Amino acid sequence: MGRSLQEIQALLGEKRKDLFTHVCKTVPKEKLHIPGGDWVDRIFSISDRNIRVLRSLQAMLGHGRLANTGYLSMLPVDQGVEHSAGASFAANPEYFDPENIIKLAIEGGCNAVATTLGVLGSVARKYAHKIPFLLKLNHNELLSYPNTFDQTLFASVKQAYDMGCVAVGATIYFGSPESRRQITEISHAFEQAHDLGMATVLWCYLRNPAFKTADKDYHDAADLTGQANHLGVTIKADIIKQKLPTCNGGFKALKFGKQTEKMYTTLCTDNPIDLTRYQVINEYMGRIGLINSGGASGDNDLAAAVETAVINKRAGGMGLITGRKAFQRPMKEGIELLHAVQDVYLCNGITVA
Repeated sequence: MGRSLQEIQALLGEKRKDLFTHVCKTVPKEKLHIPGGDWVDRIFSISDRNIRVLRSLQAMLGHGRLANTGYLSMLPVDQGVEHSAGASFAANPEYFDPENIIKLAIEGGCNAVATTLGVLGSVARKYAHKIPFLLKLNHNELLSYPNTFDQTLFASVKQAYDMGCVAVGATIYFGSPESRRQITEISHAFEQAHDLGMATVLWCYLRNPAFKTADKDYHDAADLTGQANHLGVTIKADIIKQKLPTCNGGFKALKFGKQTEKMYTTLCTDNPIDLTRYQVINEYMGRIGLINSGGASGDNDLAAAVETAVINKRAGGMGLITGRKAFQRPMKEGIELLHAVQDVYLCNGITVA
């Protein structure tokens, strides 16, 4: 039994009460494709995805505590490559052992576990049939000196297929000088993944020093992240992972790209739910699902993760992908946090705004 609406509201406190009462007056929910138990039939049965891709999508959507709700809760653990394994796992050295990563995802009731070629390959025969695997194909490694920000392919689509993965994932640093090469690489990889029957998940992140000004960090702006999402669905990502937007007006402030005032008035407001809805509508009105990232770990991770889940669900999103907040704490607490996020999506009292 999950938390009640009252218990979830109590976790966030009075100052976040507006998240549960907000009504979106920009793009109404009736225009959206809302996640539900019939998601694969309703959305992908009319697409060009082959029957094996549909089966893979259903394998993820039919697993874990959120099974057959249309919502997703994923555990991603690839921080060891970018942030260094020592820094990532110092809080819990048990996660140097890949099996414990898989155990956390299973005990945490996740739909799938998303991690590296090495992690999945080391335990594939024991666990590939027990929880859906998503292989993250590329990474930004920061051992090279001086640091550069680029995505390098660490794995092939065929390796994902051979170890029984139901999906592959990748990151594109939209806005970076290397982004067009990455778009080409991942577009080809996603085509091969679909041919082999695997679903595709794209981390649509922004990366350019010019996007961070003295006043604001526009890497999390709704207009820029929304456009990154739109580019992501253009290369046929089945699910988009994006950071929760915290501001807007990146195109205006940085004076580049194409924009119209209606983007910031008719289509969006400064309310966090409306900012996130702008991300959703850029994914074909929600036809391609939005999962937001849980973010870095901090002082009150449980409340922060629940708040992100409430915003995502009420905006019309499809779920959360929560890594550091879960594995950078004792396993019991990590499981509790994952369950708290999932309770938001299981709670019928929390509806699309």
